Amino acid sequence: VPEKVEKVNKRVSPIQDEYIERFFAQKELDLTATLDAEGAYRDADFVIIATPTNYDPRQNFFDTSSVEGVIQQVMKVNPEAIMVIKSTVPVGFTTSVREKYSSDNILFSPEFLRESKALYDNLYPSRIIVGYPKMIEEFDEENAAIREIAGNHLEEAAHTFAGLLQEGAIKEDVPTLFMGLKEAEAVKLFANTYLALRVSYFNELDTYAELKGLDP
Repeated sequence: VPEKVEKVNKRVSPIQDEYIERFFAQKELDLTATLDAEGAYRDADFVIIATPTNYDPRQNFFDTSSVEGVIQQVMKVNPEAIMVIKSTVPVGFTTSVREKYSSDNILFSPEFLRESKALYDNLYPSRIIVGYPKMIEEFDEENAAIREIAGNHLEEAAHTFAGLLQEGAIKEDVPTLFMGLKEAEAVKLFANTYLALRVSYFNELDTYAELKGLDP
C-alpha cells in the first residue's frame, strides 16, 4: 500500500498504536519501508511473512495466496533466505508449502499481537515460539545424511531467529519454546480461538446485563 509505505518513511504511524507513534517521534530507527520486493529480499538473511490470510467461516477456508506469493518471489530472488511465516495459517500449511516449493528454508513463528498494542507486544512478549521440522525421516544412509544436515541448519536458523526477537525485546528472560511446525501452527490457532471465545463470552454478559437492567 503506497500510502502506508510513505507514512512509515515519514515516521508517521499508518495505524493507531501508541508505542509506534512514540518510537517514530522519539527514537532514531534504522527502518525503511519499500514497494521494491526484489530489492528487499535480495540480501536478506531472514524474510518475515506477515501478510493477511482472511478466514472465510462459510467455507472454512484461509486465503493463503498472499503468503505463497511472497514465497514465490523470495525463491526467485534469494532462495537461500530463511522465510519465517507469521501469518495465521491452517495446521499443516507450512509443511505443505515446503514440499510444494521444494524449499527447506521455511519456518513458522506465531505472533500474539493485540490491536493497537502491536509494538508493545513485541517489546514485552508473553512468549516466543519458533516451529521447525524436528522429525528427520531416514529412508537410506544417503538421504539420512542430507536430511540431518538440513535439520541442523534449520535448528540453527530457528535459534538465531528467536535470538533476534529476544534482542529486539525490552523484556528480559522471555519464555522461548521450540517445537514442530504443526505444533507451532496449532498454538496460534488455539490462542486465536481462546481469545475469540473470551470476546464472545463478555459480549454475552454485556447483552444479558442490558436485558436485565443490571447496574454496571
